[in-house]
Amino acid sequence: MYAVIKTGGKQYRVAPGDTLFVETLEAGEGEAVALSQVLMVVDGAKVSVGSPTVDGADVQAQVVAHGRGKKVKIIKFRRRKHYRRQAGHRQNFTQLLITSINGVSAPAKAVSKTAAAAKPVDTSKADKKPSPAKTATADVAAAPKFLDAPNGEPDDLKKISGVGGVLEGKLNGLGIFHFSQIAALSEEEISSIDSHLNFPGRIKRDDWLGQAKNLAEGGEPK
Repeated sequence: MYAVIKTGGKQYRVAPGDTLFVETLEAGEGEAVALSQVLMVVDGAKVSVGSPTVDGADVQAQVVAHGRGKKVKIIKFRRRKHYRRQAGHRQNFTQLLITSINGVSAPAKAVSKTAAAAKPVDTSKADKKPSPAKTATADVAAAPKFLDAPNGEPDDLKKISGVGGVLEGKLNGLGIFHFSQIAALSEEEISSIDSHLNFPGRIKRDDWLGQAKNLAEGGEPK
């Protein structure tokens, strides 16, 4: 047995034990609601079509949860007018469990299993992006750690072309204090440090390893 109902301006085909998402209804979670706009009822070979609704038809449901759908982005723009507007919308919904149609209910086990599996769609976290602070913290945690303290006097890493005071401070924070350490970096360490410094490819592009090797051997800065 199934029925076609109308609620919130939309039509739905439902059977006992089904769950569906409809426009928000004024009912609390766990409450029973009667869906009075029944357009058609099919019971085996018997088909009842309403005009517009079927007299005496009764579809009962239970409110499982209320929630909000995924964000829909709305963009308006006009060519060559420097006009652009962007907005977002998340539609409210009510999740229902169909308990009976004209007194015919789904088997108790089927209803309990369906109710247990019916969980509201929670998209509140899906639209959130990690904050820059959290991302930076994660990058720092993933960065390699070299020395806890310099071996003697630290080298002036600013002599390497492309390294300023800020980058020198970040390198020191990773435990890199000497030219010899930079000259001996592995590919894996370079990749990790690149990510930590937020300058992808800079170590190889500016040839930090070659410059550091030259400075470690007493050469002049390039």
